[in-house]
Amino acid sequence: MDGATLYSIGDLARRTGLSVRTIRFYADAGVVPPTRRSSAGYRLYDLDALVRLELVRTLRDLGIDLVTIRRVLAREVTVAEVAEAHANAVDTQIRTLRLRRAVLRAVARRASSPEELDLMHKLAKLSDEERRKMITDFLDATFADLDVDPDFLAKMRCGLPALPDDPTTEQVEAWVELGELVADPDFRASIRRMAEYQARTRGDDVAPGTHERLTTITREWVEAARTAGVEPTSPEAEPVLADLLAEYATAFGRNPDDAFVAWLAERFEVGTDPRAERYWQLLGVMNGWPSWPSLAPVFDWFLAALRARSR
Repeated sequence: MDGATLYSIGDLARRTGLSVRTIRFYADAGVVPPTRRSSAGYRLYDLDALVRLELVRTLRDLGIDLVTIRRVLAREVTVAEVAEAHANAVDTQIRTLRLRRAVLRAVARRASSPEELDLMHKLAKLSDEERRKMITDFLDATFADLDVDPDFLAKMRCGLPALPDDPTTEQVEAWVELGELVADPDFRASIRRMAEYQARTRGDDVAPGTHERLTTITREWVEAARTAGVEPTSPEAEPVLADLLAEYATAFGRNPDDAFVAWLAERFEVGTDPRAERYWQLLGVMNGWPSWPSLAPVFDWFLAALRARSR
C-alpha cells in the first residue's frame, strides 16, 4: 500500500471499527475531511486521513472533546499536553465519583431521609478548604475574646478535618456527623461554657503533663472498679474515690476536703460533655488517626462518686 491509495468511507469503517455515520460526522465537522471526492461525488480518504481518524478515535475513546482534538490535529497543542491536562481532569472526576459512592453507601446504610441525604451531599462535596473553614469558624466563635490556655487552643486548631481522595463510608458518615455537631447551637453553647470556665480558672493550672497523668490514673482505677462491679454511689467506691481525691488534691495543691470535692465536681460537670469527646473521635475517623477507648464512662463514674460524697 502506498500514499496514493484512497479509501472509501466503507473501507475506513472496516479498518477503524467506526460507523459510517460517525466518519461522516467527523468529515462534516472538519475534523477529518475527505482527501477528495470521486467523479460520482463519493468521499475518498488517503493514508494520512486514515491515520488521523485512528488518532481521533483513540482521543475520543479517552474522553477528549472535539475542540481539543482539532487543536491537536492543527498542532496547536501536543498529544502529551492534552494527555496531562485530561489525566488531571480524570483524577478530579474519580475523586468526585468515589465521594458520591461513599455518600450513597452511607445513605443506604443509615436509611437516610431525603433531608439527611441532601445534607450529606452538601457537606460531603465541600472542598478541604471549605471543611477546614467550617471548623475554624466554629473555633473562632467558641474561643473569641477568652484568655484560654494557648497550648490547648493550638491543639484545637491543629485538629482540622481532611477527607481522603477515596473516603470510606465511615469517613463520610463521620464528616456528616461532625458537620451537624459543630452547627448544633446547644453543642456550641456547651463548648463555649467549657472555654469560659477554663479562662476563669487559668490560675488553677498545673505543671505540664499533670492532666495526662491524672487521666491515666483515673482511667486505670475507675475501670478496675467498674470491671469489679463497683457502683459509684456504693460504700465500696469510697476507697477508690479517696485515692483519686488524694492524687487530684496533691496535683492542684489543695486539701481533699468537702470544698475541694465540690470544686472538682463542678470542674467535671462543666468539662465532661460527651459530645466534646465525640468531636475528637469523629476527627480521628476522618483523618485516619488511631482510635482510643472512650473516657466518658470513666469520668461519669468519677463524677457520680463525687456527687454522692457531696450529699
